[in-house]
Amino acid sequence: MWRMWLLFDPRRVFIALAVFLFTLAILIHFILLSSERFNWIDGAAGAGASASISQDVDTVYS
Repeated sequence: MWRMWLLFDPRRVFIALAVFLFTLAILIHFILLSSERFNWIDGAAGAGASASISQDVDTVYS
């Protein structure tokens, strides 16, 4: 195992690993934010507001 660190610079490996994990975490959070079920920013208020708007539109056009 110690010979592997003779081939690779440990600082570059750990920096690359940190950058990769940070990018992966940001990607996962944006995917969750784009879904309606797991969007914690809008939450229930966002779902309720969109439902009430669609009901208002239905009553106006019917």
